[in-house]
Amino acid sequence: MRHRLPCMLVALVLAGLPIAQALSQPQLRPEPSDTQAARLAAEVLTRFHYSKVALDDAMSAKIFDQYIKSLDSEKQFFVQADIDRLSADRSRLDDAILREDLSAPFAIFNLYLQRAAERLAHARSLVKGGFNFQENESYQTMRDKAEWPRSDAEARELWRKRVKNEWLRLKLAGKNDRDIADVLDKRYENLQKRIGRLKGSDAFQSFMNAYTTAIEPHTSYLAPRAAEDFNISMRLSLVGIGAVLTEVDEYTTIRELVPGGPAILSGQLKVGDRIVGVAQGASGAMADVLGWRIDDVVALIRGKENSVVVLDVLPADAGPDGKHRLVTLVRKKVSLEQQAARKTIQRVGEGSAARTIGVIALPTFYEDFAGRQKGQQDFRSATRDVARLLAELKQEKVDGVLIDLRNNGGGSLTEAIELTGLFIDRGPVVQQRNARGEISVGSDTQAGVAWDGPLGVLINRASASASEIVAAAIQDYGRGLVIGEPSFGKGTVQTMVSLDQLARNGAPRFGELKMTVAQFFRINGGTTQLRGVIPDIALPSLADADAFGESSFDNALPWTQIKPVDYAPVANLKELIPVLAKLHESRVRKDRDFENLLEDIAELRAQRKRNQLSLNESVRRKERDAQEARQRAREQRTDPAGASARADGKDRTPAAAASLRDDGLQAGERNLANEIAAENARKNARDVLLNEAVQIMRDKVEALKSGSSLAGRGRRSAAGAAN
Repeated sequence: MRHRLPCMLVALVLAGLPIAQALSQPQLRPEPSDTQAARLAAEVLTRFHYSKVALDDAMSAKIFDQYIKSLDSEKQFFVQADIDRLSADRSRLDDAILREDLSAPFAIFNLYLQRAAERLAHARSLVKGGFNFQENESYQTMRDKAEWPRSDAEARELWRKRVKNEWLRLKLAGKNDRDIADVLDKRYENLQKRIGRLKGSDAFQSFMNAYTTAIEPHTSYLAPRAAEDFNISMRLSLVGIGAVLTEVDEYTTIRELVPGGPAILSGQLKVGDRIVGVAQGASGAMADVLGWRIDDVVALIRGKENSVVVLDVLPADAGPDGKHRLVTLVRKKVSLEQQAARKTIQRVGEGSAARTIGVIALPTFYEDFAGRQKGQQDFRSATRDVARLLAELKQEKVDGVLIDLRNNGGGSLTEAIELTGLFIDRGPVVQQRNARGEISVGSDTQAGVAWDGPLGVLINRASASASEIVAAAIQDYGRGLVIGEPSFGKGTVQTMVSLDQLARNGAPRFGELKMTVAQFFRINGGTTQLRGVIPDIALPSLADADAFGESSFDNALPWTQIKPVDYAPVANLKELIPVLAKLHESRVRKDRDFENLLEDIAELRAQRKRNQLSLNESVRRKERDAQEARQRAREQRTDPAGASARADGKDRTPAAAASLRDDGLQAGERNLANEIAAENARKNARDVLLNEAVQIMRDKVEALKSGSSLAGRGRRSAAGAAN
């Protein structure tokens, strides 16, 4: 149930960033703790994983394929000769783990670093020469299904086109050749420095995740630091100074100050300030952190509650040689409220026909596991927060409630069950089947409901795991409408296994496994595995179903079903859904924003299918000009007077649209203020799908208020029949 947190290396790879190091840098080697952790993890996985896959030559081949894919998914670094040579270890990676000799996987990683260093050096040399954009050639945007380059020359040609495309993007954004060369050279130089800070622990975590995901997609390995980050994300709190940090030109820079945290309360820090040193205690030695990895700096700044940390700060408005200042802070417990459940109220319609819909957005199913186990009365949980928000919405007399689970990748299984219980009066919520085939039922045992009015659940392709449990249960009970697109399709349950506890280590050394131990099923006997939750009323999707979702994995567990449990649906919405769908279809045909969204989706799908970008400047300018003409026409249609205030409170002015256009830059390359402004513009852009979901909820409210027999209130049907 718990969502995987990828390691830093894999996150960089998936973002399409090259990983390299200077050729003179020593080879990375495993630590003794790595080999021990790998062997212990293998013992746990082969005995207790839901699939119980043996670690043998067949599994070794799968690990090899997964490892190579995680390192070079777009086939831009290795060449075919490398793959042929590395394939000698294809059947030996199981022995590397069992014999506690990780030299083979580390050799693969080190060769990857060498190849990437060569590609980056080549990229920097290309920047010096510029490009001819009159030629008719193209750049392949996705190479995951392509063949490996047959030679180094072919790999260098791929990189020539990659750099040429990045140059052209910047040129189309209005930058001159000198500025473009500076931006790109600095981009590749920063990447060299960033990956030069990679450690053997990064190589080990990458290899271990190749092993775990070769078993099935949702099992993963978390090194000690990654495990702590996961725990922070679940309890929504940490002990620190309350600052979100980012890297800008090797400086650890404050990107955001958390409300109520020591940093903002001190009044001594602001966004853009750069932390160049960290000391422990008022008299501790100052560690120079310029050029450090962000996670290493964060580890220094975090600490025990009420302890002192001293920061050496270069102010945001100071030059590199500007005057520093020392800031002394006392670490406190900081709540991460931005990741917590939040509510808004939307008013739909005019006059006496106006209705109010309360929207509760839930980013994840968080729970303070340790707090619950200790019996703390105020431990943090998603269910408690949602219950509080529902009570507020009842006081504000909303007509309906929409739970927004879009992009919610899951979390605590207990929270999924208890949160469903806010809307049903006792009863089963989900079934689980463990590796022995034993089936258990998770039920809501609390009498009463927090909200008994009209209910909807909004999902998308990124709604997974716990989100799918809640949506499926609400749908099976007929308790509310499920609106959106088919969900992710993750029907498995994970648990955290501390390797350090198993080894009885006093300090964290081995990390943790997030391991699949069961499969969950709907109360009607079906499963969300592979197929996801199918919405009652479908909305268009930007996601590529073939590339994202459970069905995109080649080793996902198959779809299956078991017997339904005995449950009593509270309503049958089958007759109401077609009526609401017809109203929805009629409305969106007249909604220009919805039509624009459909155009964007069609264009995106066409681009994916083409999988090519022209590197001819005149061709790309024509394409860009056509896109901007369409955008200007849209802006004129939606806001002919140029007003910034819209009925839905969202900004759709030309200035806001301009901030969303491609500037050719990557994260960390923009001025920090501009970066934050662009992010805010994206957040404030009109949410077409949410607004339509609210309209659908208004239609449902009207059906209920009119007393329509189609409303389905109080209807009953045979157990397992409601969908």
